[in-house]
Amino acid sequence: MNVLKGILKESQEYYQRLQKEIKKKIEQLPKGSIKKRNINGKLYYYLQYRENSKIKHKYLGKIYPEKKAKELLEVKKKIRKLKEELEKVKESIKILKRTERKKHV
Repeated sequence: MNVLKGILKESQEYYQRLQKEIKKKIEQLPKGSIKKRNINGKLYYYLQYRENSKIKHKYLGKIYPEKKAKELLEVKKKIRKLKEELEKVKESIKILKRTERKKHV
């Protein structure tokens, strides 16, 4: 029985470490989305993101290069995958905690 409890505890610690690592990776990636504005018939591109409760805009230029757009799309895909992985880790932690609370006969 102690062996099983030890395995469950190790698994829980592993998933908690993994959860912290994934959150750290997500925080390091740039946030926001590209917005274009038409001002006096000319297009201007901005990176729009939220900082605390305020929406910020960072000017990117008049002509937004395709390479930059592809890079941002790749970052967005990476963030999405990390968030999916994070949800799986959270679910695993829940299951382990439920298992830990149950008393085995």
